[in-house]
Amino acid sequence: MNQEKDETVVMDEENKDVSGTTETTVNSGSNKNKKDTDDDEEEEDEPVYIEASPCARWQKRRETVAQRDIPGIDASYLAMDTEEGVEVVWNEVLFSERKISDIQHNKISEVFDKLIELNHMNIVKFHGYWQDRTKHDDRPRAVFITEFMSSGSLKLFLRKTKKTKQNLSKNSWRRWCIQLLSALNYLHSCEEPIIHGNLTCDTIFIQNTGLLKIGSIAPDVLHRHVKSISDSAAKNLHFQAPEIDTELSLITTAVDIYSLGMMINLDLGGNGDVHSVTDEVVSDAIQTLDDPMQKDLILKCLETDPLKRPTARELLFH
Repeated sequence: MNQEKDETVVMDEENKDVSGTTETTVNSGSNKNKKDTDDDEEEEDEPVYIEASPCARWQKRRETVAQRDIPGIDASYLAMDTEEGVEVVWNEVLFSERKISDIQHNKISEVFDKLIELNHMNIVKFHGYWQDRTKHDDRPRAVFITEFMSSGSLKLFLRKTKKTKQNLSKNSWRRWCIQLLSALNYLHSCEEPIIHGNLTCDTIFIQNTGLLKIGSIAPDVLHRHVKSISDSAAKNLHFQAPEIDTELSLITTAVDIYSLGMMINLDLGGNGDVHSVTDEVVSDAIQTLDDPMQKDLILKCLETDPLKRPTARELLFH
């Protein structure tokens, strides 16, 4: 009987050892799973941005934003505004000169300070800017943060519309012209008039509500003080007024009026995809319009003499 008791004790101890071993194994597996989960959480917590602004408010991501042949902007990226919790655009302009003088630096700051003060419903909002040097080649650059227009450019919208074979209605045409003229009048009426200088359907953005916003104002303004790397990458030359190649001091707000006339004639008229824009193409596009008021507005905008072109304010009451 004592022998049976001893055997029972031995079996209990063995079961206890096995049970203990099993429990340890389960706990070990549980700790491993917990460690893997912690590692995954750490990976998820890793920053998705690749650069931050000096104030740490804006965080640049890897995703690029296509600026579609806009001269002056060398790169654009999606970024996060950590204060407002919204996506913005991180724009970079690289300068061809290795050294920027204090006068140029101050002038650039003065220009951006004015752009940040702009507040109009039909103009893409500027949030902030700074000047620094690139890390890989120590080249001076200007970075400016703008509102993100998720719906895309007006050109992209018109291209989609053309595929559906639907012409722009007269009411839409008028509504868009009023919005653009309102924005230009605002820019041109500043104490020191702001000239856009590159007004095309690529630099105008549309929201799903039909609201138009003019963007990409900064590059051309900057070129008046410092030449950027892509300064020679001219695009959409037919939108440029005849006097655009003269001295900068002679260029006035009338260049924007000419560009507006060319844009609403070709792009809004459905003739923007022609490969070569000649005087004949422009004239033929005007003749296809049925509304005499539309024709008259475009012809006034396309006056060769800038002094004969009406102002944006005058066109608003056309």
